[in-house]
Amino acid sequence: QVQLVESGGGLVQPGGSLTLSCATSGFTFSRTAMRWYRQAPGKERELVATVGSITGDTSYADSVKGRFTISRDNAKKTVNLQMTILKPEDTAVYYCNAYSRYYSINYWGKGTLVTVSS
Repeated sequence: QVQLVESGGGLVQPGGSLTLSCATSGFTFSRTAMRWYRQAPGKERELVATVGSITGDTSYADSVKGRFTISRDNAKKTVNLQMTILKPEDTAVYYCNAYSRYYSINYWGKGTLVTVSS
C-alpha cells in the first residue's frame, strides 16, 4: 500500500522557519523523483521543489529559490522541505509527490497546512 504522509506544517510568523517532512512507504523510493507542491486558497497547485532520484539534483520555483531547501534520505524513504524567511504568500497546503514517468508513478500525500501570519 502506497503511503505518503506529510508533517511539520503549522502557524509561523513572517521571517520564520519551518521544516516539512514526508514519510513514504509502498513503492521503490530510490527510483522516484520527489517533489513538493503547494496550493494556496483560490489558486492552482504549483510545483515548489524537486529532488531527483539518481543524482539528487534539485530545482526550485523562482518564488522560493534561496529560501527553501529540499532533501531526501533514501535509507529512511523520507523527503524534507526546509523553509526559511517565510512570507505570508507562502501560506498554502503543501503536498508531497512521488513521480517517475519510467515506472508510471505519480503518488500524492494528503497535504499539510502552512500558515504564515503575524
